[in-house]
Amino acid sequence: MIVIVATMKAKEGQEMELEEILKGMIANVQPEEGVRMYTLHRAKDDPGKFLFYEMYKDKVALDFHGSQPYFKDFGRNISGLVVERPKIDVYEDIISIKR
Repeated sequence: MIVIVATMKAKEGQEMELEEILKGMIANVQPEEGVRMYTLHRAKDDPGKFLFYEMYKDKVALDFHGSQPYFKDFGRNISGLVVERPKIDVYEDIISIKR
């Protein structure tokens, strides 16, 4: 399993526009077979800060996601709305509790 944590901060006054684009990614990603989880979060103390928590079956699924045209469009669509490029961290499972 591969986990991606992507965080981004909207420019002042661009929070709602960025949020709408981020929410639109959910429908695009939903049909991808190798996606185990794709969740959008907003910081409670900063309504302009967003986090995607993404879980992929394997590297093939992650690579497939990154190759999709809507993913490439996403980068262009948010470029003028964010303070800086999204911060992307990649993790792998060590141990977990599943219920």
